[in-house]
Order: sequence, then C-alpha cells, then structure tokens
Amino acid sequence: MAKVKETATVAGQIRLADGVFSMWIETREITAQAKPGQFISVYTKDGAKLLPRPISICGTDREKGLLRIVYRTAGGGTEEFSHYQAGDSIEIMGPLGNGFPLLAGRKGKKALLIGGGIGIPPMLELAKHLECECQTVLGYRDVLFLNEEFLPYGDVFVATEDGSAGTKGNVMDAVREHGLTGDVIFACGPAPMLRAIKAYALENQVECYLSLEEKMACGIGACLACVCKSRSLDEHSMVHNKRICKDGPVFRAEEVDF
Repeated sequence: MAKVKETATVAGQIRLADGVFSMWIETREITAQAKPGQFISVYTKDGAKLLPRPISICGTDREKGLLRIVYRTAGGGTEEFSHYQAGDSIEIMGPLGNGFPLLAGRKGKKALLIGGGIGIPPMLELAKHLECECQTVLGYRDVLFLNEEFLPYGDVFVATEDGSAGTKGNVMDAVREHGLTGDVIFACGPAPMLRAIKAYALENQVECYLSLEEKMACGIGACLACVCKSRSLDEHSMVHNKRICKDGPVFRAEEVDF
C-alpha cells in the first residue's frame, strides 16, 4: 500500500464540542486505501511549522472519495485547521501506520471497543467495519462527542470524570459497573487508560489490540521520535523499540510496554 502526499480540498467542517472539530476531506486515493486505525499527516500553511500533525481517520466514504478526521485543537497547527472551510486546500499524506486487524473481530465473536478522549474517533471507523457483535465504552473528561454515532453498531456505555454522564470515573469503571466482557478488545486513548486495559486483558486472557497515542514528528518512521518499548527487536534500530507511527499505532497488547 503506497502512501500519498497531495494537496486535497476540504469538503466541509463543523464544531462538535468545545475545541473538537469534524472535517471531511476530498481525497479519493487515500480514502480508497485507508483502513480503520490508520492516520494521516496534515501540514499547516505556516512555513515556520515544518512538521505535520498526525490525526487519526474517523471515517471514510469510498463512493464519494471523502475521508473524515475528528481532532482537538491543541496548538497553533490544529488551531489553524479549525478555521478551514469548504473549498479550502489542505496538504495531507496518508494513509499511514498499521490499522486494527479486522479478522480479530470476525463473525461469531463479541468485540469490546474502548475509546478515551481524542482516541474515540478511530474507534468509530472500526465499529463500521467489524462483522461481529460490538459493545463500545467511551471515556470523556466532561463534554460528550461522537457517542450517538456509535449507536447503530451496538450498545454504547459512557464514562465521564466528573460524573455528568454515564459512569463517574474512567472506562474501566464503566466496564466493571456494567459487567462487560468480550472475546477481543480494541482500544485507543491516553497511555494510563491503555495500561489499565492491557492489565485487564492479560489478567483475563482476552485478545487485545491497543492503538497508542504519541507525539510524532515525521510520521513515517525515519526520525525515531515516537518509540515505545517492545518484546522484539526493531529491524531499523536493532533495539527493543517499536516506532509507533510505522510499526503501529496498533499493537497486540503483549507486544509493547509503555
């Protein structure tokens, strides 16, 4: 699968919540190749900002050649993106990284999808492609977004830190409160959340795939800025590291330590 770098066109953008935006991009070639769990690199128009921003793929419409990203403004680059409107040009590269193994969620199994914060968007594209029964747990600090879009794909459970919606606490609190189980776990979110999910999966001997969030520089595995510890040797550096952008961002839970 060849990655593509192109100047695409914004098809539309809306604000989902405070600081959270949903953008559709016209990019037929990248959309045709994209798989759940992959990401694109988005470049700013500011020449002083050389490095792209990695943003996960939230959705695709292959018939129309559209790709969706949902992101949170966290700095000058994403703040710039939040002002783009339909018809604006946007420089992107993708699809990048390795996505979720869809065969792990084949028919006859029950999948537990867990997303936290800005790790929620890639789980929506995954939910659309799985053929098995799905239960989804979404963790928020406070304001909800995208939660209703998961409803067509199975039961949805919510956890909020302030208790304003669903279970008060984190995603694992919601899992325990509702007695949720599955044959396979797919998760994306901040490192503390993924550590807890990994421990739960290993303790209960559940197949588990984690999508790691990390600050990335090049996005293609050349700079070694986004590495995590691994059981196996990295062929590039010959140490026990994995490049999250290239070898991941999705890993088997037992493969990585972070």
